[in-house]
Amino acid sequence: MEPIWNHGTTDMAMTITVKNIPPGLYRNLKDSAERHRRSINREIISMIEEKLAPQAMNPATRLAAARALRERTRKDTLTETLITRAKTEGRL
Repeated sequence: MEPIWNHGTTDMAMTITVKNIPPGLYRNLKDSAERHRRSINREIISMIEEKLAPQAMNPATRLAAARALRERTRKDTLTETLITRAKTEGRL
């Protein structure tokens, strides 16, 4: 038997309540909503989507980041001794 709270996939919108918003933060949120011509609710949803949505990275940017990481770590050569020491450190 499936738990009562597990209804599977749904297209139904969910509701949350945000409590104890500091007055200054609320003013900033309200100002931002007005600038974007949105309700406060829609502004919050937009901000959450922007923050949590996966950020697309073009291939050239991704490649540049990988090359920069490779350069920063090039001098750090892992040896079996270093790996063993890292694994056993603090296990005494």
